[in-house]
Amino acid sequence: MLLENKNAVVYGGGGSIGSAVARAFAREGARVLLAGRTPASLDDVASEISAVGGQVETAEVDVLDEKAVDEHADAAAERVGGIDVSFNAISHGDVHGQALVDMTFDDFSRPIVTAMRAQFLTARAAARHMIQRRSGVILAITATTARLTIPNVGGTGVTFDAIESQCRQWAAELGRHGVRVMWLRTTGIPEALHGERSPDYERGSGEMTRDELTDWMRAKTMLDRLTSLDDVGNVAAFMASDYALAMTASAANLSCGSVPD
Repeated sequence: MLLENKNAVVYGGGGSIGSAVARAFAREGARVLLAGRTPASLDDVASEISAVGGQVETAEVDVLDEKAVDEHADAAAERVGGIDVSFNAISHGDVHGQALVDMTFDDFSRPIVTAMRAQFLTARAAARHMIQRRSGVILAITATTARLTIPNVGGTGVTFDAIESQCRQWAAELGRHGVRVMWLRTTGIPEALHGERSPDYERGSGEMTRDELTDWMRAKTMLDRLTSLDDVGNVAAFMASDYALAMTASAANLSCGSVPD
């Protein structure tokens, strides 16, 4: 198993992406420490993992609360013997469907501020323990919005750009301590979409149905398919494993060819 005897913290572990990664980590032998603001969602994921023999714990943690993040990481590291992997999959409060000229600054800046604070606090909390052991992996998730120009997505593109930039800086400072920092860049993920209608991202006005949105995103790829939750979990497990020891400061490009490197 790729992550046998590893301890992996998954922030936002009750959400669709966080839970997919948590299940993949557990499948590969990791003890998974689910953290998030909604205990019921965390418990549901923990039950699924436990039912197939996985090792899992849950903790209610607000990742925007500096003290809470530090205390959780310190307690977890002491209890289980260290933190080997940290994955941040929290939501950012993005607002879509409005042109920037019609958007309030608060709606534009919210995902940027939220993501920067959450990524910094969770990465720092994990890094302090990883440095002591001279090993560890810190992972984040972004999407093609970081590279594509799409109307009416508010601060989402800037947010993903900022996450990637912050990860590069963490990687530059932590590499000499044996700690790797990377991110997964996906397409839109159909399984993670909410609601039956969305803004019309192609024309920047009106709406799209769920099927129209999926078809529009898929048409931009080279593989004629979109990233799945299984893709995210599988690649996250690989990147967190020793098979990826030569990787840091880089993306795992899961964009199905929509954003070529």
